[in-house]
Amino acid sequence: MIDPAGLPVAAIGWRGAVRIIRSVFPPIDLFEDIADPADWPLLLAAEQKTNPRLMAAVGRLDLVPPERRVAGPGASWLMAPFTHVSPDRPSRFSAGRFGVLYAGDSFGVALFETVHHHARFMAATKQPPGWTSQFREILIDVEARLHDLRGPEVIATAILAPSDYAASQALGATLRAVGSDGVVYPSVRHPGGQCVGLFYPDGAGNPMQGRHLDYHWNGERVDLYRDRSADVVYRIVQEDDGVGG
Repeated sequence: MIDPAGLPVAAIGWRGAVRIIRSVFPPIDLFEDIADPADWPLLLAAEQKTNPRLMAAVGRLDLVPPERRVAGPGASWLMAPFTHVSPDRPSRFSAGRFGVLYAGDSFGVALFETVHHHARFMAATKQPPGWTSQFREILIDVEARLHDLRGPEVIATAILAPSDYAASQALGATLRAVGSDGVVYPSVRHPGGQCVGLFYPDGAGNPMQGRHLDYHWNGERVDLYRDRSADVVYRIVQEDDGVGG
C-alpha cells in the first residue's frame, strides 16, 4: 500500500484539459448564477417553496465547503460531480461517498476513458447495437497542487489496476481526509496520456463547451464516435488493434 505521506505533490497547470459528459444533464441555475456561493443555502431554501424539484437538481450542496464552491457561467460542469454522488456510482478514487472531477490532458485521453466506462454499461445492461447516448466535450483549465501518482513506485502497485478500484478508492479517501486537492496520474485507458482527479471544484476553471459527440455500440464495444459539430464519424481503434485504449 502506498504511504500518502511519501507521495510528491505537483503543481499542475493545464489549459484546455478535456472532460466528456452526458448531454442529458442541463445546467443548474443556482450554480450558473453570480450570487455568492456562501448565500446558496438561503437562496435554495427560498426557491424550494415554488420549485420543489430544485433540491434534486442541485444535489448534496453540503458536500462542498462554501469556500470551495464555484459560480458563474459553466459552473454546473464543475459543481455537479461533487453534489451528485452515490455509492451506486463509484469511480477510481471514490467509492461514491464524495465527488471527484476527472479530466484528461487531451481529447484522446478523455475519449478512451469515457468509451471504456460506457462500453461496460452497455454490456452490463445488454443494450442492442446502435448509436447511443449523446455526449458533450467540456474544456477546462486545471490549476491545482495535486498528489503525483505518475512515479514508477505507484505505477507498479494496484492503484492503477485496470478494473479493481479497491486500492485506489482507499488511497483517494485517505488523501482527501488529510486535505489533498486531488491526484494526477497516468491514463489507464490511453497509454502516454495523463488524467487528474480533483477533490474540489475550485481546482478547475474557465469551463467551455466543446464538441457534441455520439458513441456507437456494436454489441461488443464502442467502435465509432461521431463529431456532431462537424458531422464526421471516426473509428475508435482499441488497444487490441495495436494503438491503445
